[in-house]
Amino acid sequence: MKKRGQALERRIRRLVGRAIGDFGLIENGDRILVALSGGKDSWTLLHVLERLRQRAPVSFFLVAMTVHPGFPGFRTDGIGSYLREKGFEHHVVRAPIHETMLEKLGPGDSPCSLCSRIRRGVLYTQAAELGCAKIALGHHRDDFIETLLLNQFYNGKIKAMSPLLRADDGRNIVIRPLVYVPEDDIGRYASLAGFPVTCCACPSCGDPDGKRVKIKMLLAELERGQPGIKASLLAALADVEQRHLLVKMKNDVPEMV
Repeated sequence: MKKRGQALERRIRRLVGRAIGDFGLIENGDRILVALSGGKDSWTLLHVLERLRQRAPVSFFLVAMTVHPGFPGFRTDGIGSYLREKGFEHHVVRAPIHETMLEKLGPGDSPCSLCSRIRRGVLYTQAAELGCAKIALGHHRDDFIETLLLNQFYNGKIKAMSPLLRADDGRNIVIRPLVYVPEDDIGRYASLAGFPVTCCACPSCGDPDGKRVKIKMLLAELERGQPGIKASLLAALADVEQRHLLVKMKNDVPEMV
């Protein structure tokens, strides 16, 4: 990798290392299942975690897992051969995502939520079978703030993602080490590193009418006009002043009409 790529890797590595420290994402002895879809985000996550593993003062282990969604055209051979060459432990498991979408979704329905739930269930099961206490996902800074705005605009909630989340089953822990890393940095890094980026082959991928795509475009426009807005939105997630929000009182005072 050329100097420009090496400098970018150091920057991303510092941001990931900071997130690990800020949120206690990785501990000594952790065996971590890294969800590797084949996209730029998951490749960057796996590669940077491996770089940190080689230098870290604690010992932890990485296991790459690719969930095959069943979409026609999705291939894992390029992913597998690359990981074998690099010496990674890698597993592929097929999930009935495509079949379930065809069965349950109607015209105009977004498949993203259904796909995410199925993938997460598969990852939880595989993590338990492989002895992994934590599952690392490749959500980056832009994903966090896009999710914040999606929930505010469409669901009426102040809700985003958590860098460290214990699943409802009480066993699995989800970590998101790329929380501080901008998507633009990831795109440049994946290109410079020459990762074999693979499209998930979902027919709805990149749908220009999708809500997330619209939010992404809005944020890009705001960032062009006022650089630093994305960083400010992420910072807001860690600095909540609850007394200045609409928190309803829990008492027996009747409504006045």
